[in-house]
Amino acid sequence: MTETVIGVIGGSGIYDIDGLDGAEWVAVDTPWGAPSDRILTGTLEGVKMAFLPRHGRGHVHSPTTVPYRANIDALKRLGVTDVISVSACGSFREEMAPGDFVIVDQFIDRTFAREKSFFGTGCVAHVSVAHPTCPRLGAACFDAATDAGITVHRGGTYLAMEGPQFSTLAESRMYREQWGADVIGMTNMPEAKLAREAELCYASVAMVTDYDSWHPHHGEVDVSEIIKVLMGNAEKGRSLVGRLPALLGADRAPCPHGCDRALEYAILTAPDARDPALLAKLDAVAGRVLG
Repeated sequence: MTETVIGVIGGSGIYDIDGLDGAEWVAVDTPWGAPSDRILTGTLEGVKMAFLPRHGRGHVHSPTTVPYRANIDALKRLGVTDVISVSACGSFREEMAPGDFVIVDQFIDRTFAREKSFFGTGCVAHVSVAHPTCPRLGAACFDAATDAGITVHRGGTYLAMEGPQFSTLAESRMYREQWGADVIGMTNMPEAKLAREAELCYASVAMVTDYDSWHPHHGEVDVSEIIKVLMGNAEKGRSLVGRLPALLGADRAPCPHGCDRALEYAILTAPDARDPALLAKLDAVAGRVLG
């Protein structure tokens, strides 16, 4: 058994969490640059927590400029074992209405202007993201949402777009009708891929704010309306997060789905051909397998 440390990455509207004992904002240095902000650490019901505002307090980072690698590395350095991503999204499904939550279990990655891996020339690795989220952690998020009285949907495909603009009507229809996506957002990729490379369990809680632009009775995305829903979702998101320590517990067994062993056979570069400079940068995310 190891110690559970819950890491929460808060999206639009969620810039802190309430009720932490010994709460302290700490700076974490990483070889990938500075994370989005300092990280709020503390304990909740005896379980260690680390909270990182994805866009920074004051919302200073766009979806493209979020330092995803630094964020995941920083959480790993703090001993985080389980990452809960909380983010706003649009919906392609009538039944996934504004104000509802979706526990995402699949992604379609349409981002193109972001660094998507810790690995590269000098240390090549290939991890599987066939199942990019942790079922155990997703189930805990679903139970927490249900306990909080939130209308929540278990399972869904998240289309990750580059942004920062919202979809055209043609794109929205294609993603919904031809590609089968359920929700759309701008931040879960490459975040989920990097969490897998760092051997962290990852769950995505997508908070619906709008119907994107496909819906015949809602028209194009209205930012003022999104903000209204966002504020209500943020409060519900905090309520969900507050219930996770009791569900996950302070003691943690190895992940039954192997998330914490994702690098077991992933590194292909021979030991004598590995780049020492890159290996030094990988000390936190891949130290378990690189020795």
